[in-house]
Amino acid sequence: MRKMLLAGIAVAMMATPAFAANYRFVIVPKAMNNPFFDFARDGCQKRAKELGNIECIYKGPVEHEPATQAQIIQDFVTQKVDGLAISVADVAAMTKSIEAATAAGIPVITFDADAPGSKRIAYIGTNNKEFGVALGKQLLKLRPDGGKYAMVSGGPGAKNLAERVDGVREALKGSKWTEVAGSPTFCNDDPALAVQQMTDVRTATPDLAAIVPVGGWPMFAPEGFKAFASRSKKDIDSGKFTLVVADTLKMQLELLRDGYANALVGQRPFEMGEKAMDTLLAIKKGEKVPEIVYTGLDLVTKDNVAQMLK
Repeated sequence: MRKMLLAGIAVAMMATPAFAANYRFVIVPKAMNNPFFDFARDGCQKRAKELGNIECIYKGPVEHEPATQAQIIQDFVTQKVDGLAISVADVAAMTKSIEAATAAGIPVITFDADAPGSKRIAYIGTNNKEFGVALGKQLLKLRPDGGKYAMVSGGPGAKNLAERVDGVREALKGSKWTEVAGSPTFCNDDPALAVQQMTDVRTATPDLAAIVPVGGWPMFAPEGFKAFASRSKKDIDSGKFTLVVADTLKMQLELLRDGYANALVGQRPFEMGEKAMDTLLAIKKGEKVPEIVYTGLDLVTKDNVAQMLK
């Protein structure tokens, strides 16, 4: 009987997969009311399901609140989760949070927005300087004659957004474009506020020739954005006023298709979520991972918007 029991145990051990650990990985966005991050969540959950031994937890502040994001991360550190992927809302605050997580033995990577001076192991997302350059180049291609322009940004403490702003300026340096005073405005990822800021700068500068939001926030309030653009529709159609906007979510593509914008430059948040899970799993398995993984950009105009909507 003892021999049979031992044999049974041996068979059970042989049948057990070599890698059957269950991991809880957390993806922490800047704000859960930002639909951009819904795609990162979906990519994370899809990849976790495919891998089979991972739970993807998605949680962040409801709105853009760096202090709340820091507290959420601390809560996950206390829970001893197996890994964190953070979109950094404020570099200074998150550097401290990442250090605390690392000290607790929890590997941390960043996605979408980086904190390169921190103890994070890797960054997955857009090359934000190149993103800004692409926005600026698209404006220059559409309107080489130049004019006055303004930018709309999100949180003032977000390094990725500052890099985009710098990229736009770099692309337009030496051209006939000049940035108006007070640009960029900071909407703190609030779609309604972003639309209001666009309205305010257009009112304050009647001869404004272009607005470049370096994130998709104003379009995330599609009816508000449509109302704003409708008041300038004749100028948009005639080429006197140009809107080049970051990101390519479905509602943005529809607004572009319907003539409420001139061009979009998009990121790939779904892929960010997928690669975040792959990277955290590789770290837990003791594998070396690339420090930087860029996920690429998509340029969309009226010429290819229908294809992008398929």
